[in-house]
Amino acid sequence: MELNEKTLSSEVVYDGKIVRLTKDVVLLQNGKEVAREVIKHPGGVCVIALTDEDDVIFVRQFRYPHKKALREIPAGKLEYGEDPLECGKRELLEETGYTAKKFEYLGEMLPTPAYCGEVIHMYLARELEAGEQKLDDNEFLDVEKIPFDKAIDMIFHNEITDGKTQLAMLKAKILLNN
Repeated sequence: MELNEKTLSSEVVYDGKIVRLTKDVVLLQNGKEVAREVIKHPGGVCVIALTDEDDVIFVRQFRYPHKKALREIPAGKLEYGEDPLECGKRELLEETGYTAKKFEYLGEMLPTPAYCGEVIHMYLARELEAGEQKLDDNEFLDVEKIPFDKAIDMIFHNEITDGKTQLAMLKAKILLNN
């Protein structure tokens, strides 16, 4: 069976700085029309920065929708048309001050595919060199190092709950154990 929905119409409900919300009418395979609310997003990148001592560089920042600070790997929003690797390098430097000589692509994830078009590209960065953070004017975060295996345990104990961080870390764990 071919799984597909044909867009009949699309109306912009909200057009913000980061996201655009559309209300679409689609035609289903059975001939019925239904509404779909879709968030358009330029996508993002996240980077596991792994030191030679097997520590992972994490950032902690306040996430307004959840009303608390979360521990995450460095990440950021893509500009439309931007190369994901270049974005990852930029975000790693801005948020942590680190640069890396080696980057390995870990794939992409679709964080909420039912209603959002965001794609997050994941990288593993190694051969790090410490430098100075270059935070944006209204960006506030703490940088911390956590041993890789401890961070994996923290994922399983709900101490690291960010989805992109969990997936990238678990993919890296499998990759590094082979």
